[in-house]
Amino acid sequence: MKKNMGGTDRIVRLVVAAIIGVLYFTNVIEGTLAYIFMTLAAVFVITSFISFCPLYSIVGLNTCKVKNN
Repeated sequence: MKKNMGGTDRIVRLVVAAIIGVLYFTNVIEGTLAYIFMTLAAVFVITSFISFCPLYSIVGLNTCKVKNN
């Protein structure tokens, strides 16, 4: 997998995942919606750590500034 996410994308995804986590653990979001958001947050965290977003590759988007070989 080639990296296709830049630093800003990674930070934004981690912040959004943290916000979702706080909303879940403070019971602001509950039920099915909470499970959907927690799944989304988990995907955000995973894609942030590996710097690869499958959706970006499907769309052809690349925000990574480093040249891939």
